[in-house]
Amino acid sequence: MPISPHVSFDAKAILKDLPSLPGVYRYFDEAGTCLYVGKARDLKRRVSSYFQKNDLSPRIAIMVSQIARLETTVTRSEAEALLLENNLIKTLAPKYNILFRDDKSYPYLKIGHQEFPRISYYRGGVDRKSVFFGPYPNSGSVKEAIQILQKVFRLRTCEDSVFKNRSRVCLLAQIGRCSGPCVGAISESEYRQDVNRAQSFLRGESDEIMREMQSRMMAHSEALEFEKAAVVRDQIAALSNILHQQTVETTGGDVDADIITIARSAETICVNLAMVRGSRHLGDRAYFPSVARQGASVTDEEILEAFVSQHYEDIAVPTIVITNVEADHEALATLLSSMCERRVHVVHAPQGVRRQWLVMCEANARIALARHMAQEGSQLARVKELVRTLGLAVEAEEMMKLRIECFDISHTSGEATQASCVVFENAKMDHSQYRRFNITDIEGGDDYAAMRQVITRRYTPVTRGEAELPDIVLIDGGRGQVEMARQVFEELGLDESVLIGVAKGEGRKVGLETLIFADKEKTPLVLGRESSALMLIAEIRDEAHRFAITGMRAKRAKARQTSRLEDLEGIGPKRRQKLLARFGGMRGLKNAGVEDIAKIDGISRALAEKIYVQLHGQSTAIDN
Repeated sequence: MPISPHVSFDAKAILKDLPSLPGVYRYFDEAGTCLYVGKARDLKRRVSSYFQKNDLSPRIAIMVSQIARLETTVTRSEAEALLLENNLIKTLAPKYNILFRDDKSYPYLKIGHQEFPRISYYRGGVDRKSVFFGPYPNSGSVKEAIQILQKVFRLRTCEDSVFKNRSRVCLLAQIGRCSGPCVGAISESEYRQDVNRAQSFLRGESDEIMREMQSRMMAHSEALEFEKAAVVRDQIAALSNILHQQTVETTGGDVDADIITIARSAETICVNLAMVRGSRHLGDRAYFPSVARQGASVTDEEILEAFVSQHYEDIAVPTIVITNVEADHEALATLLSSMCERRVHVVHAPQGVRRQWLVMCEANARIALARHMAQEGSQLARVKELVRTLGLAVEAEEMMKLRIECFDISHTSGEATQASCVVFENAKMDHSQYRRFNITDIEGGDDYAAMRQVITRRYTPVTRGEAELPDIVLIDGGRGQVEMARQVFEELGLDESVLIGVAKGEGRKVGLETLIFADKEKTPLVLGRESSALMLIAEIRDEAHRFAITGMRAKRAKARQTSRLEDLEGIGPKRRQKLLARFGGMRGLKNAGVEDIAKIDGISRALAEKIYVQLHGQSTAIDN
């Protein structure tokens, strides 16, 4: 029997007037929230299938029961429909579409714009001054590339504040991993040439670099500059060794390529992405779309289309995409070409080296899927044990959605007090939902007042219907901390039974904690180190502590640095900014001599001596 749509949605009347043309359709619920955006080669046939089939997946059946309104847009082709679908998914964020969420941006290798450019690991938005290579699939790939550039081209990696204040070469220079520009061991022009060679290497021009280096070595030898020839010889040897270690050969023209494969089990889907940049295979990154947790029956083609449209929204599109999925590759190529405004090829049945890439990516997809299922199964087992131990009324199918929030207070003798809130959901820590709270207007070291403030600020929106109360609220602390949180919940009219304190055991050893409940009549629980439920709680508690203490230390360091500079007599905001820009902070400033300080525009020799004396507490300034 077909699924009955929402009572306010007259399916028959609307379906009768739909055209048999390509286009995009959108479903909305009574509140006007977009439920789903889809494309179709034939709008009438595709939309009708939702209301005529009796074998819909549970996820789609639930969605159909919520439909109150339908909107359609006719396009000239299916490829055009795919482009429109992609734009609408980004703007409407529909609940039932396949979503690929990742709380981490891709890392890049950055070559700075300084006089002697620095190479570094980088995440975030790119600028036009520096040169960026990537994206890389993971941080390990970037760090490996940096090590290669250090070995072969001897580029610096030190911070600018360190670079500007060195008087002798560092350990990296002593072992041949840096050319020592900080102490003038290499000229700016020679260093710039090494930077250009490194960029050529990252672009995949290894053969040209090798030939150029060999020519330089011979020129040095003929000029009897044997030491310089030996340096270039060692660079050639390092580069040869690195190229020999490359396990994946590349074709001549494919300097940038992405390989996308899909592996799936009964309930879990893995999309594995392998990257080739600058003719070097950089590694893999696995994704697990949220649709896999909703019992959805989706095709590999739908998953591929969703991944491509979402993944390349914020990063550069390569020249070629290789996949093991049978799909409308011309439509995907059109979509990708429109994103980067140049021709992109999508290949399904590659040959030669490309085929090797695809086989590797498929194998890694299966490995990532097996690892994910094992980890998720283990974590889910711990969640089930926690639910059983605490006697929570949670159905088996809702275990994955169990939400736990944990709070911790951190300060140093009352200074720079911060509270952290970490979130456990979908059987994992959800870093994108972490929050820190700056605690103000309390006496330093008053953890109870700090807990009251953070609990009030976090859960007041729940009383206004702007947020939902989690299934469990963990408090890192004993009876006093829990009682303070209970009082806030009572004032806000919230369910106090979700509050659980985690009191540290003897010696703060994991496994000896006691669980304390807001209801004083409930007996505290000592589960023991063999309890998987306690191990899950300890993991969440430790993450809250880590997140709080890192925030507190950063806040404290900033406050101390600012206060020390503000305490310097004769230093206003403009001069303070120049000092920070020149020396990078208090450490660099304290390492500077009077002459170094006096070089800053607006600071005289007399003022430099005054600053030096204030920093070092000496009666006379000794220029070092």
